[in-house]
Amino acid sequence: MNDELIAGWISEGRIVSVCPEVEAGMSIPRKPAEIVEGSGTRVLDGEADVVEKCGDIVTDDFIAGASIALELCKKFNIEIAILAESSPSCGSSLIYDGRFSGNRIPGVGVTAALLRRNGIQVFSQHEIADANKAIQAICG
Repeated sequence: MNDELIAGWISEGRIVSVCPEVEAGMSIPRKPAEIVEGSGTRVLDGEADVVEKCGDIVTDDFIAGASIALELCKKFNIEIAILAESSPSCGSSLIYDGRFSGNRIPGVGVTAALLRRNGIQVFSQHEIADANKAIQAICG
Protein backbone atom coordinates (compact mmCIF):
# COMPACT_ATOMS: atom_id res chain seq x y z
CA MET A 1 0.00 0.00 0.00
CA ASN A 2 2.72 2.49 0.95
CA ASP A 3 4.67 1.75 -2.23
CA GLU A 4 1.54 2.41 -4.30
CA LEU A 5 0.89 5.71 -2.54
CA ILE A 6 4.47 6.85 -3.02
CA ALA A 7 4.46 5.78 -6.69
CA GLY A 8 1.27 7.80 -7.16
CA TRP A 9 2.82 10.86 -5.52
CA ILE A 10 5.85 10.55 -7.77
CA SER A 11 3.71 10.29 -10.90
CA GLU A 12 1.73 13.34 -9.76
CA GLY A 13 4.95 15.33 -9.22
CA ARG A 14 4.31 15.66 -5.47
CA ILE A 15 7.74 14.47 -4.28
CA VAL A 16 10.64 16.85 -3.60
CA SER A 17 13.49 14.72 -2.31
CA VAL A 18 16.09 16.36 -0.10
CA CYS A 19 18.63 15.38 2.55
CA PRO A 20 19.19 18.43 4.76
CA GLU A 21 22.67 17.33 5.85
CA VAL A 22 23.82 16.80 2.26
CA GLU A 23 22.33 20.15 1.22
CA ALA A 24 24.34 21.77 4.01
CA GLY A 25 27.54 20.26 2.57
CA MET A 26 28.01 17.29 4.88
CA SER A 27 29.56 14.17 3.40
CA ILE A 28 28.12 10.79 2.48
CA PRO A 29 28.71 8.73 4.49
CA ARG A 30 28.72 10.93 7.59
CA LYS A 31 30.01 10.32 11.07
CA PRO A 32 27.22 9.41 13.48
CA ALA A 33 25.70 12.48 15.11
CA GLU A 34 23.13 12.92 17.86
CA ILE A 35 21.46 15.79 19.69
CA VAL A 36 22.96 16.17 23.15
CA GLU A 37 20.79 17.43 26.01
CA GLY A 38 17.55 17.88 24.14
CA SER A 39 15.83 17.76 20.81
CA GLY A 40 15.66 19.76 17.60
CA THR A 41 13.52 22.43 19.23
CA ARG A 42 16.23 23.10 21.81
CA VAL A 43 18.87 23.14 19.05
CA LEU A 44 16.91 25.84 17.20
CA ASP A 45 16.62 27.78 20.45
CA GLY A 46 20.40 27.60 21.02
CA GLU A 47 19.99 25.37 24.09
CA ALA A 48 21.39 22.08 22.71
CA ASP A 49 23.94 20.91 20.15
CA VAL A 50 24.24 18.26 17.50
CA VAL A 51 27.50 16.43 18.13
CA GLU A 52 29.32 13.77 16.14
CA LYS A 53 30.43 10.64 17.94
CA CYS A 54 34.03 11.88 17.77
CA GLY A 55 33.00 15.05 19.65
CA ASP A 56 32.85 17.57 16.80
CA ILE A 57 29.93 19.98 17.11
CA VAL A 58 27.92 20.09 13.86
CA THR A 59 24.96 22.15 15.06
CA ASP A 60 25.46 24.88 12.44
CA ASP A 61 25.43 22.31 9.62
CA PHE A 62 22.16 20.81 10.87
CA ILE A 63 20.53 24.24 11.21
CA ALA A 64 21.75 25.20 7.73
CA GLY A 65 20.32 21.98 6.27
CA ALA A 66 17.00 22.53 8.04
CA SER A 67 16.86 26.07 6.67
CA ILE A 68 17.46 24.81 3.13
CA ALA A 69 14.68 22.23 3.54
CA LEU A 70 12.33 24.96 4.77
CA GLU A 71 13.18 27.18 1.80
CA LEU A 72 12.39 24.29 -0.56
CA CYS A 73 9.06 23.79 1.20
CA LYS A 74 8.26 27.48 0.73
CA LYS A 75 9.42 27.47 -2.90
CA PHE A 76 7.23 24.48 -3.82
CA ASN A 77 4.32 25.30 -1.45
CA ILE A 78 4.88 22.07 0.47
CA GLU A 79 2.55 21.63 3.43
CA ILE A 80 3.40 18.01 4.32
CA ALA A 81 6.81 16.42 4.77
CA ILE A 82 7.77 12.80 5.29
CA LEU A 83 11.09 12.50 7.08
CA ALA A 84 13.34 9.70 8.35
CA GLU A 85 12.51 8.71 11.92
CA SER A 86 15.23 8.75 14.61
CA SER A 87 17.52 11.09 12.66
CA PRO A 88 18.95 14.11 14.54
CA SER A 89 17.72 16.11 11.55
CA CYS A 90 14.53 14.41 10.45
CA GLY A 91 13.17 12.46 13.41
CA SER A 92 9.51 13.37 13.78
CA SER A 93 8.76 11.66 17.09
CA LEU A 94 11.91 9.75 18.10
CA ILE A 95 15.60 10.64 18.19
CA TYR A 96 18.64 8.97 19.70
CA ASP A 97 19.40 9.95 23.29
CA GLY A 98 22.65 11.84 22.64
CA ARG A 99 24.85 9.22 24.30
CA PHE A 100 25.53 7.08 21.19
CA SER A 101 24.05 4.16 23.10
CA GLY A 102 21.49 3.13 20.47
CA ASN A 103 18.64 4.19 22.76
CA ARG A 104 15.85 6.24 21.24
CA ILE A 105 13.79 8.78 23.15
CA PRO A 106 10.76 10.92 22.34
CA GLY A 107 11.84 14.02 20.47
CA VAL A 108 12.21 15.68 17.10
CA GLY A 109 15.16 16.41 14.87
CA VAL A 110 16.28 19.87 13.82
CA THR A 111 14.60 19.88 10.39
CA ALA A 112 11.38 18.40 11.74
CA ALA A 113 11.27 21.08 14.45
CA LEU A 114 11.90 23.92 11.99
CA LEU A 115 9.30 22.70 9.51
CA ARG A 116 6.69 22.32 12.25
CA ARG A 117 7.46 25.81 13.55
CA ASN A 118 6.58 27.02 10.09
CA GLY A 119 3.26 25.22 9.86
CA ILE A 120 4.37 22.21 7.84
CA GLN A 121 2.91 18.88 8.92
CA VAL A 122 5.69 16.34 9.51
CA PHE A 123 5.31 12.56 9.34
CA SER A 124 7.83 9.72 9.51
CA GLN A 125 8.37 7.11 6.81
CA HIS A 126 6.29 4.81 9.03
CA GLU A 127 3.26 7.12 8.78
CA ILE A 128 2.63 7.13 5.02
CA ALA A 129 -1.10 6.39 5.44
CA ASP A 130 -1.47 9.28 7.89
CA ALA A 131 0.42 11.58 5.53
CA ASN A 132 -1.90 10.53 2.73
CA LYS A 133 -4.94 11.37 4.88
CA ALA A 134 -3.45 14.81 5.51
CA ILE A 135 -2.89 15.29 1.78
CA GLN A 136 -6.50 14.30 1.07
CA ALA A 137 -7.72 16.75 3.71
CA ILE A 138 -5.79 19.56 2.03
CA CYS A 139 -6.37 18.64 -1.61
CA GLY A 140 -9.74 16.94 -1.41
